[in-house]
Amino acid sequence: MLDLGKECQGALSIGITGHTNPDGDCIGTTLALWQFLKKLKPECRIDVILEKPAPEYDFIQGIDQIITDDTKPFTYDVMIVVDSVPERCGHANTYVLRAKKLINIDHHISNPGCGDAYYVDPKASSAAEVLYDLIASRQEYLDLIDKELAQTIYVGIIHDSGVMQYSNTSPKTLRIVADLISYGFDFPKLIEETFYERTYIQSQITGRAVLEAFPMLDGKCMVSMVDRKTMDFYGAEKKDLSGIVNELRNIKGVEVAIFIYEVGTQEYKISMRSRSYIDVAKVAVFFGGGGHVRAAGCNMNGNFYDIVNNLMEQIVLQMEALHIETGCIDV
Repeated sequence: MLDLGKECQGALSIGITGHTNPDGDCIGTTLALWQFLKKLKPECRIDVILEKPAPEYDFIQGIDQIITDDTKPFTYDVMIVVDSVPERCGHANTYVLRAKKLINIDHHISNPGCGDAYYVDPKASSAAEVLYDLIASRQEYLDLIDKELAQTIYVGIIHDSGVMQYSNTSPKTLRIVADLISYGFDFPKLIEETFYERTYIQSQITGRAVLEAFPMLDGKCMVSMVDRKTMDFYGAEKKDLSGIVNELRNIKGVEVAIFIYEVGTQEYKISMRSRSYIDVAKVAVFFGGGGHVRAAGCNMNGNFYDIVNNLMEQIVLQMEALHIETGCIDV
């Protein structure tokens, strides 16, 4: 197992980053690692480089210290990429490429392990769970966990485990969560404000996406798309689209939910969720993306209808291998 203290030994500057459009796990893990390393190596310069998180995470210690651009390039002794492969770090790639040493911490099955040192555990519910394991591997590290750090790790775990509802939740995950909440933070409030609560704009755009969703493969797949025109109409930003794909998956009878939103002319971001038997990570990897068996995503270019049909082809291949009826394929 990766020893964070040993891997950062001698470093005077450490940068931490994650993937573009950071979700709760990415935000929680990067900031938890920042909090931990600030305690472990107080003599170091330690920074988090990340796209600006959604405002519901403003309570997390250190969020006001995040570097959100690459206008002041700096060469870090160590750069740590969490919850992602280095190629998906957006503007932080400037810092990743300049770093003297690269460490990768992740839980995505599509990540082969990158950098000079890495630890990837596909069985973990989240990158935050992986980080907890690394901290818990040594008693002197575990002793550094306090209420703030426990809360921040918890944020990461609940967001990638769907508040412990997704199939990636293991007995080990629950034991870790039990340990974390023993530190006394208000976890029901944290869940409500970061996972369930929605703004009026978020509720509007979600309702529109569900209203215009269409079933495929005899209702086993549900697809919806939001274009730039619709986002502009509601005054929505990409952070407001969080959770739409889960709403599609919650529709009775749906095995695979696909949510697509336009990021440019014939450029789309695809998010996929599955319920029980389709491996959406395989679909995402085929198109240059990645993720988990039940939650994955990718970027695709081209005509919207061609993109949907191409995605369907990969899903149908899995269904046919399982001898499951597919019904009509083309959109």
